Amino acid sequence: MGSRGANNFYGEDPRFLPAFSLAEGAHYLDLPIATLRSWTVGRAYPVKEGKRFFAPIVLPPQKETRQLSFVNVVEAHMLDAIRRQHRVPLVKVRSAIAYLRRAFASQHPLAEHKLETDGCDLFVRELGKLVNASREGQLAMRELLEVHLRRIEWDEKGLASRLFPFTGLRKHEAPKVVVMDPRISFGRPVIAGTGIATAVIADRYKAGETMEELAQDYGRDRLEIEEAIRCELRVEAA
Repeated sequence: MGSRGANNFYGEDPRFLPAFSLAEGAHYLDLPIATLRSWTVGRAYPVKEGKRFFAPIVLPPQKETRQLSFVNVVEAHMLDAIRRQHRVPLVKVRSAIAYLRRAFASQHPLAEHKLETDGCDLFVRELGKLVNASREGQLAMRELLEVHLRRIEWDEKGLASRLFPFTGLRKHEAPKVVVMDPRISFGRPVIAGTGIATAVIADRYKAGETMEELAQDYGRDRLEIEEAIRCELRVEAA
């Protein structure tokens, strides 16, 4: 599928429309599906009196379908920085995000440019009060958030418009070869600057075509083909 203009979405911003299943979101972000389900659907947990329910942190467009929007995927991308590396308890993350929602008057503050500017310090400070008040702890948290923030592009209104998902290690120098853009292929990953779907490349690779053959056929560098395959197969490309 190729590009689609905003007019083809009946006047709705495609970034907010339900577009990804939980399995798809977890796959593209390289997250356990149970983790993403907790963040977006919530979860029941046992207590002495019986059970309690932890409300979701990310707010999907439709509760009944359990499908995520592009904005939700960006929010989960940012939550990954906090949970994967720092193991911040969900209840504390939820409290800090609630603080950002009040400060920004926004339902999706993790997907807004404000977080990249003044909001990042606000968020780290709020988490720091709950988790680790040391300067070293806060600096480490901010650096990790910045690595993830650099994978996001913003539009003129300050809302996330494109996401470059990690295909390997979550580092500053990780290449930005694969992009998710809700205006192209319904937000499914493609090679940046093209409409070439990573899923198509991965399917051809699984069918026996070599990376060199694919690179020649698409007129792309081998690195781009490797990253496309990593995005879909989550393996170390040779």
